Amino acid sequence: MRTLVLADTDVGSIADVTLRVTGAALQLGQPVDLLVFDASSAPAAARVSGIERVLVASAGAADALAPETIAAQLLALAGDYSTVLAAHRASSRAALPRAAALSESAFIADVIAIRERTQFVRGLYAGSVIATVTSATALTYASVRPSSFAPVAAKGGAADVVALAPIPPFAATRLVERRAAEQSGQDLGTARVVIAGGRGLASQENMARLGRLADTLGAALGASRAAVDAGYAPNAAQVGQTGRSVAPDVYVAFGISGAIQHLAGMKDSKFIVAVNKDPDAPIFSVADVRLVGDLFDVVGAIEARVQDAGQRP
Repeated sequence: MRTLVLADTDVGSIADVTLRVTGAALQLGQPVDLLVFDASSAPAAARVSGIERVLVASAGAADALAPETIAAQLLALAGDYSTVLAAHRASSRAALPRAAALSESAFIADVIAIRERTQFVRGLYAGSVIATVTSATALTYASVRPSSFAPVAAKGGAADVVALAPIPPFAATRLVERRAAEQSGQDLGTARVVIAGGRGLASQENMARLGRLADTLGAALGASRAAVDAGYAPNAAQVGQTGRSVAPDVYVAFGISGAIQHLAGMKDSKFIVAVNKDPDAPIFSVADVRLVGDLFDVVGAIEARVQDAGQRP
């Protein structure tokens, strides 16, 4: 049997999250195929290391696919695969459970490790419990947390490209309008450094100031749910159980108390720096460096240091 990876594409290129999901797929020890709905991305997909075949689906515009359409395509391919993986993102979280129901197969969400072909590790209760889940069905669908797996190389492969027979798109729903959240600087899901702000920033202007600092340092900007709910940052910046899960090399938290829901989304970061005026803030329990004090003093000191470094010959 084989493993199928549902690719995330972006106008002729393969997203970094797909490279990470492919890394997870290779751990299963089976031939790996890549499914793309954007024909222009097929050449880039064929160069991904470790891929044997690229399957090019035709079911309408790739950026307007309904999850039911993706599920129908996966169902059509179900007989050739024992595992179907995709990044744990909104589109796959909608499509994979539908495909699993249609094929009477198991679906496992937010996988953070793979033990063997039928055993997957995932977090429960905001990450306070780690469970190993065994699938008893012939075919298993799973969404994978990209930050938990190392990416394969984007070049070096020479996969065959196979065009699939067209399938009719799901007609009961249609995309009327797409509104993308504004994002500057690094992508939150793949950045090596994340600078995040919480309710302690006290205003949208201060969050914007933190965003400028993040851009200067080549980091991504994140936010706690409290900061998002207060209107300081867009939903796309939210880190936590109901937002994005990240695991950068460095995570710097300003004014974030550290509720368990937030910790679930960032506690796997390799190095955590927390700045909070409350010495008993829960985030200090997972931090490698703890700074008790006014976050604006710390931000100001960093800004001064960055400005000074930029003025040196």
